Amino acid sequence: MKRKLAAVAVLSATALLTGVIQVSTAAQAAPTPSLQAQAAQQHATALKLAVGQAGPLAKALKLGDKEQLVAKDAAVDKDGTRHLRFERTYAGLPVIGGDLVVHQKADGSVKSVDKAVAARIALPNTTPKIAADQAATQVTAGVKATIGARADADESPLTEVHQAGKAELVVWATDGNPRLAYRTTVEGQRADGTPSRQILVTDAADGRVLATHETIETAAGTGNGIFVGQVPLATTQSGSNYQLKDAGRGGQSTSDLNNGTDGTGSLFANTSNSFGDGTVNNRESAAVDAQFGAATTWDFYKSTFGRNGIRNDGVGALSRVHYGSNYVNAFWDDSCFCMSYGDGSNNTAPLTEIDVAGHEMSHGVTAATANLNYAGESGGLNEATSDIMGTMVEWYANLPSNPPNYWIGELINLNGNGTPLRYMDQPSKDGGSADYWDANVGNLDVHYSSGVANHFFYLLSEGSGAKTINGFSYNSPTYDNSTLAGIGRDKAAQIWYRALTTYFTSTTDYAGARAGTLSAAADLYGSGSAEYNAVAATWTAVNVN
Repeated sequence: MKRKLAAVAVLSATALLTGVIQVSTAAQAAPTPSLQAQAAQQHATALKLAVGQAGPLAKALKLGDKEQLVAKDAAVDKDGTRHLRFERTYAGLPVIGGDLVVHQKADGSVKSVDKAVAARIALPNTTPKIAADQAATQVTAGVKATIGARADADESPLTEVHQAGKAELVVWATDGNPRLAYRTTVEGQRADGTPSRQILVTDAADGRVLATHETIETAAGTGNGIFVGQVPLATTQSGSNYQLKDAGRGGQSTSDLNNGTDGTGSLFANTSNSFGDGTVNNRESAAVDAQFGAATTWDFYKSTFGRNGIRNDGVGALSRVHYGSNYVNAFWDDSCFCMSYGDGSNNTAPLTEIDVAGHEMSHGVTAATANLNYAGESGGLNEATSDIMGTMVEWYANLPSNPPNYWIGELINLNGNGTPLRYMDQPSKDGGSADYWDANVGNLDVHYSSGVANHFFYLLSEGSGAKTINGFSYNSPTYDNSTLAGIGRDKAAQIWYRALTTYFTSTTDYAGARAGTLSAAADLYGSGSAEYNAVAATWTAVNVN
């Protein structure tokens, strides 16, 4: 398939006083603006705490004189425990792979630290051997030389590229061997119409490419129509018109790109406050799907985790429908904070299924928290996070037109035979995904290496063996032939989310995911609890020990 559903908070909270978050038991499907402002203030207060701690923590962690911590995110538990997430600089240069999370007791003493990379940084100087202009020219030329080549079987070839901005001098530490490097952004377009924005890191000494990262994360497939059916929508009245703009959810809105590929498009509005007719012939029908998908994703994160929007800042995303012409894809772009949906083959099959929205917008949540590298095992965990949360959004919506299950993209019929894109109960059923971890998993495409974590989540939620859930049949095996009972999807999701936002870093691999989810389970349910023991047993059941 083409880019299969591709690219800090704690429990639900209502107040932050003297560093303590009070847990709310009331789930609100459509939070009011005052609650959004309150949640934004909670997050701002926690982040201010992290900013104030940056200097003292750099000394406490014995970082070098040239190193500084830059606060990125923060969360405070109800008992006052702090989780402060930082990026790092060296001599004023960003350190890629320098991110870390500091866990403090309520009194400010350090409990533990999760570092993306443990290596110390001690460079002889920060003078590159290759000038920035030369590095940028080499990168762009190198990318142009490979136009038409495909990075993997799921990626459409590039048809054009151009440099976006200057090459930025950084310290590359992700591989444990810190050195000077350049970070360059190259933009372009793929043959299927998907925009491309690649971040390339090259050695500042010899120009070798150290890493590449495509930041446009896509969902691909074809559909047979509009998916959500009759649903309520929150709109905004402006004069005699009603707009698809949701003031109660951060102002998130849906616009018509009118088959273009740039800009914000035209905001959907009419005088009737009734949008769409359920057919592809009405341009509003796809907009209804997109607006409802964004609202449901917002509500899921708010009511389940107390998260106030994708970035936890109360700001809603833009959804753009009718992207391109005959564009058989959809994607999340963090740079514009927006979702874009194509109209599919012959412009007759909009890709606006609700689990596409949940999956893709969850890439934004990952970017705002652990920022898992989109390669290797961390890339598989990135993809799995979106599969897990997209599935949970589907269960949260519980639509009659789209009964929730543990399959990914089951309605868009990408395979042409009615089968799902991915199966969480037995990932290998898609023909490429891994059921269990092995030493080669990190070499798989991230959509296939995600199978290990997807399988873990299903087993932790529902247990092993043959069973029928919500009318769908599953049969989930285990690596060690163990029999698992499952703890329920709600607890499993709480554990995964806390691990993502509190313990995972950009380089977390499967071994790190086991450690992070065990820490999360201990925080939520107690070390040695049934939930904690289930997490341990389930990772063993997918061969992560």
